[in-house]
Amino acid sequence: MAQILSLSTSTISRALNDHPDISPATTKSVQDLAKKLNYMPNIFAKGFRLHKTNIIGVIVPNITSYFTSTILKEILLQSEMKGYRVIISESNNDIAREKEMLLTMLQFGVDGILMSLSKNTKDVDPILYALNQKPLVLFDKVSNKVPCTQIIINGEEAAFNAVEHLINIGKKRIAIIKEFEHSYNSEKRFQGYLRALKTHNIPIDEKLILSTDDISLNKGKMLASQLISLKERPDAIFSITDAAAVGVIQTLKKFNITIPEEIAVVGFSNSLISTIVEPNLTTTDQPGKRIGELAVDYLIREIQEHNSYANSKTIEIKTNLIIRASTFLPI
Repeated sequence: MAQILSLSTSTISRALNDHPDISPATTKSVQDLAKKLNYMPNIFAKGFRLHKTNIIGVIVPNITSYFTSTILKEILLQSEMKGYRVIISESNNDIAREKEMLLTMLQFGVDGILMSLSKNTKDVDPILYALNQKPLVLFDKVSNKVPCTQIIINGEEAAFNAVEHLINIGKKRIAIIKEFEHSYNSEKRFQGYLRALKTHNIPIDEKLILSTDDISLNKGKMLASQLISLKERPDAIFSITDAAAVGVIQTLKKFNITIPEEIAVVGFSNSLISTIVEPNLTTTDQPGKRIGELAVDYLIREIQEHNSYANSKTIEIKTNLIIRASTFLPI
């Protein structure tokens, strides 16, 4: 372009960027030629030169989850409104892939990273390394070992309210289906379950506490079968995910166990499946849009302030219990 128009490369660059020092006529000539030649600027090269790409990297365990997709949609919306592009990557709960994705984001020169941890993440050194390079905000699945801003729901309080609801409708033997202890979210919800039982002086029965590495619909079915085979069955089952709770409902219906009279069921997430299953599932509504909005807001603030540590904080978002037919019989 410089050769064709007999201009310097610096003049071409400034004209492409509407620099005020370049005359309108020259700017128009350069931009018209750029269109004719289908010129596209290399945003990565430009970013390395300016030390800013206006790109945010996002890493999540699973993009197909309803809750995660709700968060991602809001992240995309809010980022676009604020002039940022987004690169999204999925770790598939694979810690090696999670580490690889972090390094890839840094290689791409992103301005900051939004991240929801794999359920298998124990070693946070790769995350601490990334945090030393770029602003990083954790959301949903987080770790208290990482000193950064974290956007979470009030998981313990949400679980407490769900279990207390079961107690208030007369349930005494309340089972829980959760993940193994290394899961941050699961542990928070388990603590809420225990606190509700203790608050209402209900004995803790270890046989009613079931842990799994796959909190899915099929595991919900299997674990429900295990629970109803007990000599003293539970009269309620609280699952830390809607998927497993729906599996529970399917098993109870298979064995003609009435819901909620014999066994009530509560899930967690308020996913679409909670309103499709029959009876409709009582569940905790997680405000995914709000999480996505705040995650972008805090990350961009840290990008602009060039400091990830000074203002790091934990933002806890309130949830609501949505009561439906799996725990409530209409009068």
